[in-house]
Amino acid sequence: MARLWHNCHSYFFRLTAQSAVDVPTNNVPADANVTDANEASSAIASGEISTGAMTASEVERLSAAQLRSIKAQLDLVLMAVEALTNIGSDAVLAAAKTLNLSKTLSDRVGLWRLRQSSPLRKGQGRKKLDIEEARALVLVVCHLAREHHPSIRQAVARLEQLSAAGEPPHRAAVLGDYLDNFNNMYCDRMADPDLPTELLTQLSLRLLIDLLFYSAPGGERQLWLALIDRAEPSGA
Repeated sequence: MARLWHNCHSYFFRLTAQSAVDVPTNNVPADANVTDANEASSAIASGEISTGAMTASEVERLSAAQLRSIKAQLDLVLMAVEALTNIGSDAVLAAAKTLNLSKTLSDRVGLWRLRQSSPLRKGQGRKKLDIEEARALVLVVCHLAREHHPSIRQAVARLEQLSAAGEPPHRAAVLGDYLDNFNNMYCDRMADPDLPTELLTQLSLRLLIDLLFYSAPGGERQLWLALIDRAEPSGA
């Protein structure tokens, strides 16, 4: 468990140059909150969001270790959305309904059990995350990110400004609230909540920056490929 905890978090600490704190926010279109529910819902059926770095058959052959890592990553990304926007399970289920994914994400209990399958969670269940559930969560996360694109964009812009001025992020109210919410959620939900404050702040801010890219057109593919790229390799 300790090794898995380290691996899952270290992937977020080794983000690409695109997710640096000085990312210019004008790289993401201002109208990125527009979404097409029909196209999104068809993506899960066709497996479209799994194409690119891996074929559909390769995705189906993901190892148990990789799936565990993907579970942990998805839970953290969704937690970042919740921390910034103050949404809860009702908003997640509403997004699933909009995307015609209610068969996969049907109710609060099912959603709770699915998120509890993260290996980082307290009292983690034995439920396994299958590929269709992972794809559904990817679509829901990106849908919510697009819905809240203005808030994400504002938060990242303030982070960019404070970073350039050499000031701590909590100086901005939007970032201070986000960091407090994320910290509280992490400590309340995770099995090993004793991550040093500095590293937890780094994790939450880098997740925030990632959300800006996931809120853009094509965010589903970016998130899916990032999950696979950061997952533990087979046999690890």
